Amino acid sequence: MIIFIIIIIIKCYVGGLKAFLDQASRSGLDVSLQQVERNVSKVFLTLFSTMKTEELNRYRDSLRRAILLLSPRVAHAFINQAVETNLASKDSHWIYANEEVSDADIMDLVHTSLGRLTVIRQIFPEWRNNNAQCRRKNQRVKSLLCEPQEEYLHSLEVSSLYLYDSVLMLANAFYRKLEDRKWHSMASLSCMRKSTKPWNGGWSMLDTIQKGRISGLTGLMDFRSNGANSHAQFEVLGTAYSETFGKDVKRLAVWDSFRGMNGSLKESKVDSGMQGVLLRVATVLEEPFVMAAESTLGQPKRYKGFSIDVLDALAKTLGFKYEIYQVADGKYGSAQPNGSWDVITQGQSSLGILQRDTDSLLIVCIVCLCVMLCGIQRADMAIAAITITPEREGVVDFTKRYLDYSVGILMSKSVEKLSIFSLLAPFDLSVWVCLCAAVPVVGVMIFILRRVQTVCSRQSAAMVNTANTSLLNTVWIVYGAFTQQGVDSMVASVSVRIALGSWWLFTLIVCSSYTANLTVYLTTHRLDNTVRSLQDLAQQSGVNYGTVRDSAVFEYFKMKGTNPLEQDSTFSELWRTINKHQGQENCVHSLAEGIRKVKQEAYAFLWDMAVLEYAALTDDECSLTATSDPQHTKGYGIALQHGSPHRDILSHTSVPPVSLYS
Repeated sequence: MIIFIIIIIIKCYVGGLKAFLDQASRSGLDVSLQQVERNVSKVFLTLFSTMKTEELNRYRDSLRRAILLLSPRVAHAFINQAVETNLASKDSHWIYANEEVSDADIMDLVHTSLGRLTVIRQIFPEWRNNNAQCRRKNQRVKSLLCEPQEEYLHSLEVSSLYLYDSVLMLANAFYRKLEDRKWHSMASLSCMRKSTKPWNGGWSMLDTIQKGRISGLTGLMDFRSNGANSHAQFEVLGTAYSETFGKDVKRLAVWDSFRGMNGSLKESKVDSGMQGVLLRVATVLEEPFVMAAESTLGQPKRYKGFSIDVLDALAKTLGFKYEIYQVADGKYGSAQPNGSWDVITQGQSSLGILQRDTDSLLIVCIVCLCVMLCGIQRADMAIAAITITPEREGVVDFTKRYLDYSVGILMSKSVEKLSIFSLLAPFDLSVWVCLCAAVPVVGVMIFILRRVQTVCSRQSAAMVNTANTSLLNTVWIVYGAFTQQGVDSMVASVSVRIALGSWWLFTLIVCSSYTANLTVYLTTHRLDNTVRSLQDLAQQSGVNYGTVRDSAVFEYFKMKGTNPLEQDSTFSELWRTINKHQGQENCVHSLAEGIRKVKQEAYAFLWDMAVLEYAALTDDECSLTATSDPQHTKGYGIALQHGSPHRDILSHTSVPPVSLYS
């Protein structure tokens, strides 16, 4: 259990801190709060006067991981006192968050601190890059505020910039209400403290303010339903060491609510190879690519599957080591309605939940760093059944494909109850009519031949005695055995023997043909499936079909079905059915749910062909069949962080042949 200490000043605003504490508790982190007065010396004097030596040692150990929510002046005094009193260690890592800390303050803090220091502060890239942001006809702003080159503008506090933008947004809301003629009279509104009657237009005005989208001194402001500005950005600065300049500061990453943390917080030297490099690998369970293997009690969880075999082969060839962990929500990542992405290389899904719930984006950024500080870091790579799509390539980097990808159709085998008349199916009706007619005809013919035969009573005894010894009778016995007929009644007439022999040979051929045709009929009838392609699936109406919501397959059919330039109307029909009732009716939430729905209903599940083939082959009931659509437009790849130095190395490394279904 990792211990954090959050050190705050008494009057410091820490909105969203409760949500952070709740999330830390669910993650198994032990977090404690400590308030610091402005007189820092008094705080440390109290510590040494009230704590024993053992308690001070425990406090020093817990102070190795700390978050400072202080003003720059108080933070400098706190770090200086911690170093002087030997409460700060060289292996400590502190996170300092303040929206208004300047470059000079950061350099002072870095040189004062003893261990590693990470600084978070807000940035306004749009405001700094566009000196006409505040120049509009509806605003009367001094030209001094619209010139970024002026030192006066750079000396403005962030609170002053927010104050200006707040007044601007409020004025914009009033203007929109008057323009839409939806203004509520404020005659009944009283500012007296004893008045309890609310203004009728309060909620409407608040909704107008939240829906407003303006550009001010702090950049573009677009608020969510929870009241947070979705365009706020924070930069993460960290300590760096060089032989020339010694201890220095460099930018490690930039965080915003859309893309999350864009950068790397881990300083690692990467040579031309990957020998000895330790990588964190994220994965998602999906057979046959990644499956949970039997683990020994007390040992890390083990995985197996095709993707794991590929990873092992790469690790053996390149000499790197890896730590693999499973993504909490079990999803690969998809674009959110607000434009953000939920990608498995960007951390746990719980951060996304916290991102939606908290009312302070600065606290969210701190949470990201804290979780990474605990070891729950972003993944260096992700390997699973991840398909390479243009949308995902805009968020992460991919290696070259290591397996082709195609969309398959999983359906249950049609099991139809056969009637007694199905035994007649191997032959056509005309054949049965001819057989029925041949039986009496041959019977009458043999009857006539035997009637015509002259039997001499005086020769009967001689025939019986010589029947078993004549060559003709011996051949007749051999022929009867060949045609599987009995020879109990010996026939002496040659004409009758010719008729019976021909009939026996005919019946042997007919019975053999019937048996073969019946076997083929029963086999093909059981495996018969009218849906053999996406076109067949779109043209039928008896079977519903869908896929996993917000998956790559879902986005593939959405892109094809909504593209006006798509010449094939099949995809528009497929997308209409898949997205019926916003995908709630025909789509599922997971692969297992899709397979279960195929077995229980008249349903076709669209998914990766390799996964569907494995599901059909390993089905205990042998009731599933997978059909492939012959389009290999995409492939499976390994996802890495943007700008990862390992991408080219992994792409150019040949992987030994690995069986998909082993």
